[in-house]
Amino acid sequence: MRFYKFCWDLLGIEDGRPNLGTKVELEMYRLMHFTLRDVLEGKYGREAADEAFFEAGKLAGTEFYARYIDPVASLDEFINKTQKVLKEKNIGILKLEEDLLEQGRVLLTIDEDLDCSGLPETDYETCIYDEGFISALFEQFTRKKWRAREIDCWCTGARTCRFLIKETE
Repeated sequence: MRFYKFCWDLLGIEDGRPNLGTKVELEMYRLMHFTLRDVLEGKYGREAADEAFFEAGKLAGTEFYARYIDPVASLDEFINKTQKVLKEKNIGILKLEEDLLEQGRVLLTIDEDLDCSGLPETDYETCIYDEGFISALFEQFTRKKWRAREIDCWCTGARTCRFLIKETE
């Protein structure tokens, strides 16, 4: 039996914090994010942790699209609406760099990314959750399979997160 199958009611936004409201500091979000990642990686290994974060990102992207983006009729409308909501929600600043949607390829960046902007440099990209999230957004918009891969990351010195999104079917 699953206790925490996702639904928006689980977030308790309307009634749960009458004094503190709906905002939380970035530090606290990252505390949850990276401690959860640490436990998953320690218990199941990096590959399984990456898979869990990617799948969680996909679920979040699917739900986010249905709640905040849908309906949209064109790529311009999809990108504009997504940019607006991501900025309003303080998730990041989305920029479309290359639009080859018809050829099954899109390149975009997210500045001031919620998950990694400001983190120390590493030799690996960290935005696995974002890859799933972006993949789902494009899948919901096009009704086709897409895979986002982070090709530049704040943590590898790029100071922005760049994603190559490719159609997989």
